[in-house]
Order: sequence, then structure tokens, then C-alpha cells
Amino acid sequence: MLSRRHEPHLDHQALEEAADWLIRMSEGELSDSERGEWEYWKASTPERSRAWARAQLLQTKLGGLPPSLAMSALDRPSSPERRAALGKLAMILAILPAGWGSWKLAESQQWSADYRTAIGQQRELTLADGSKITLNTDTAIDVRFDANQRLIHLREGEILVQTAPDISPLARPFLVSTRHGRMQALGTRFTVRELQPRTHLAVLEGAVKVELADNRQTSPLIVNAGQRTDFSSHTFGQLSVADRYVGAWSQGMLMADKMRLADFVEELTRYRRGFVRLDPALADLRISGAYPISDSQRTLNMLAQTYPILVSGHLNGYWVMLSPA
Repeated sequence: MLSRRHEPHLDHQALEEAADWLIRMSEGELSDSERGEWEYWKASTPERSRAWARAQLLQTKLGGLPPSLAMSALDRPSSPERRAALGKLAMILAILPAGWGSWKLAESQQWSADYRTAIGQQRELTLADGSKITLNTDTAIDVRFDANQRLIHLREGEILVQTAPDISPLARPFLVSTRHGRMQALGTRFTVRELQPRTHLAVLEGAVKVELADNRQTSPLIVNAGQRTDFSSHTFGQLSVADRYVGAWSQGMLMADKMRLADFVEELTRYRRGFVRLDPALADLRISGAYPISDSQRTLNMLAQTYPILVSGHLNGYWVMLSPA
């Protein structure tokens, strides 16, 4: 479930003005005078600046303006269709999850990474040493093999690693790094998921040695097969039993075993563009089953057929609401 955090309420007028600028930009390049007007508007008040930040996040999440709204932009300047489009877009901006406000847009750009995946895409790589890396949705990595090490830097997202013995006579270590620390594979298969506050590690085979990025005084932690942990750059979390379905995404499936619907929806949104809103009354509904991540609409339909859930879609499927049936 996309949750909201506390932040100042945004003025509806500022949101509608941001929606208007977003629609105008969808029509084509702004003229020099229009761009100056937009820059002045954006910087004129904190409310407008925050409203435009919401508009940018929306556009990035959807990969562009929804077609049903973009078409209405052709009916300028004051047709009923355009006014309706502005109202819909302002409403979406108003209820965007506030947690996105902390998302640094520049850091989320993956274009300079060696390898990357788009939202909803998985990709398998075979590296020069024979090791295999599977990238999950919205993931970016860099690969740095040299005379001393085999290093994978996970910029963002999630990977499944299957290491191979080093073919060089130097027996170079196989390492995976994130902003929080460095993991050394000890002949192993494991998953790593990089989240903003912590890195999550689950070991399926072998073992992994973990060192923290900003706390070298703490001894490295050995995580064995069947175990999982998470860590920040300063502290380790507790060792616990790894979820047996932790790598199911590499087979195109999202597995649930008496899983809270709120947690399931939060996972599902990683694999689709657009928004899924969950009625709080359904948050603690427990669900089980195997669901395809390549067809999120089919997954939502499967939920509706099995559980007392009503699925309603808007804006050509960009906006989905789950409510009690």
C-alpha cells in the first residue's frame, strides 16, 4: 500500500496550476517567454515549488502524462474537457504518497549505470567469470572486474547473484556493494535489495560475509544459507530465517503465504507504472497464492476472484483502487 506521511497540506490552487503547466509541457516545447513564465511561477512561492515537485514525481512514475489527460490538453484553453483533465490531475497530485517527497530524483536516474532494468522488467546477465546476475524491476548496477576483485555495485533495486569460481589464478573475491556496506560471497547464491535506509540480504546457498560501510570497528557478519538480515551503514539487524519465496521474482512470480494485503500491494506496485490505492479496511486481509508480476492487471483480477475485493480502474489503468466488495 502506498502510505502517506505527515507533510504540509498543499493548496489546491497551486496543484491545479502545476497540473496546467504539466499539461502544457505535454503539448511540446515551451517558448522562451513561456519557460521564463514557468520558472517565475515555480519559484514564486513555497506552495508552488512543492506542487511542481509533486508534478515531477508523477511524470517520472508514469513515464509521461497519461494519454487520457494528454489528449484533453489539445482542447485549449478553456474547454470543459480540459478543465476536467486539470481537475483529475490536480486530484492525483494532491494524494500522491508524501513519502515520495524524500525521493531524490537525480539519484533515481539509472542511465549512467552499466546495466539497468525498467519498472516491471527482469534481466539476466552472465558475467565474464561465468557468474550470473538477475536484475529485478527498476534496478541499476555497475560491474567492476579488475586484477584484485570482482565487484558488483548495486545502485538501486534488487539482484539475485549466483557466483562462479574465479577463472583467474588470483582467486579474486566476488563482492557486492551498496551505500550501506560490502558483501563478500563465500561460494554462494543470494539476493540483495537496496532500500533507502537499509540493505536487505538473503542467502539461499553457501554464505556471505558482510562489512558495514561506516563502522569498520564492528566485526564482519557471516550470513549462512537459509538466513537473512538487513543493515545500515552503521549497524546490523538481527539474523532471521529467510523467506523461502525470496527469489520467486526471478521466475516471474510474486508469492504470498498468509501475507497482509497491504504488504502485497506494496510489493506489486514495484512492478507496474501508475498507482494502486488500498482501502484501509482491507489492509490486514491475509492472502495466499502465486501471482504473475509481468501482468499486474491479471494479478489484481485474481485477487478480486478469490477474496472480497473490488478492483476499479481509472485513467486507462494508471489509477487502481482496491475496496471491500
